[in-house]
Amino acid sequence: MDFAEALRALDDRIPTRMAPDLDRMRALSELLDHPERTYPSIHITGTNGKTTTAFVATALLRAAGLTVGTYTSPHLHSVRERIAYDGASIGENDFAEALTYLEPFLSQVDTLGTRVTYFETLTMLAEVWFAERAVDAAVVEVGMGGTWDATNLVDGRVAVITEVTIDHPELGSTAVQIAGEKSGIIKAGAICVTGEHDTEVLAVIEGRCREGGAELRVGGNGFALEARELAVGGQALDLRVGDRVYEQVFVPLHGERMASDVLLALASVTAFLGDRPLEDDLVRQALATLRSPGRMEVLRRRPLLVADGAHNPDAARSLAETMASAFIWDRLIVVLGMLGDKDVAGVVDQIVPLADELIVTAPRSQRAAPAERLAKEALRLVGAEARIAATVEGAVAQAIELAGETDAILVTGSFTTVAEARAVVLGLG
Repeated sequence: MDFAEALRALDDRIPTRMAPDLDRMRALSELLDHPERTYPSIHITGTNGKTTTAFVATALLRAAGLTVGTYTSPHLHSVRERIAYDGASIGENDFAEALTYLEPFLSQVDTLGTRVTYFETLTMLAEVWFAERAVDAAVVEVGMGGTWDATNLVDGRVAVITEVTIDHPELGSTAVQIAGEKSGIIKAGAICVTGEHDTEVLAVIEGRCREGGAELRVGGNGFALEARELAVGGQALDLRVGDRVYEQVFVPLHGERMASDVLLALASVTAFLGDRPLEDDLVRQALATLRSPGRMEVLRRRPLLVADGAHNPDAARSLAETMASAFIWDRLIVVLGMLGDKDVAGVVDQIVPLADELIVTAPRSQRAAPAERLAKEALRLVGAEARIAATVEGAVAQAIELAGETDAILVTGSFTTVAEARAVVLGLG
């Protein structure tokens, strides 16, 4: 099959329901002789910050001289973005060839009961491709949760838990319940690195580590963000891991949340390398060119246009704090588009008070929240009147028309909204 056919075959596996088990992944892994065991992995879960942490860890491992496979989600423009070798997305031909190779195995497992899902197929495709490329290491982000996530067969020498808040109701109604699911990625004898500080959530993670004889490392103890200051185009960080302090390291990312992601990645890579600290110059070089598309991403200037896929209240709170601390504007125009199964009120409550002008819209998704719903929530919660745009493209065009050179535009609410805005602003077609 070619790439277009591969995409159709993959889309055909979008599930109508989720099965909370690893039965299909185990069956596929057995048939394929366990490709996920041919390389050690850094396995990342948490509610926010997973993808940025994965990108940073990849850059640091490459700086250490390793070849690295990276698996992240969601994608912005092409599913190929989710699977990368040494920072470069899998090519269309490689993607199609890998799925063609997998098809008979998928068909065999399909006959056992529930069909192999979209995400399970992608996960196995990544694992097979990484094994074929003989990567030295993989950085693997969970899709959702941990224990029953399709990625949870990987050889996770280091488990990373960014932090735990409420996002997907399927995982639990409290942070403690969700922590029980997410801590399921911690393997026996592994090292768990976490940025979590809630005592009840930490107790769950500690319990899981005790059960499996895993070592727990918590931010603020074995590693810490010693200092952070604004810099042109990003921020300068003092990062401590063990006894090693990296001073005034420039990263072209904005906000304390992203600084914490950088620290967590550095701590996890150090643990993965057997606590051998990376040389200062290597860290600086690796971090100087970091990118995390769709996450506090500056798409243009004069007027400033920032895109961030914050889609839950905690991410929205961090976004609001970062915007206020990292940028200056005369007026802020917010373009907000969300998916209907998210906490719309929670995000609106955090983001809309920043806005001098609010434009609500709906991304091209069957799950999109109607723009009218966002407008009603904005009026109900913070008394803000909203302009309604039928499309994200129209909303961005309207925002640019309204903005003066010293104003700012923030596009947020979901990665689907951000992807459509990026396509317009960057001319991605």
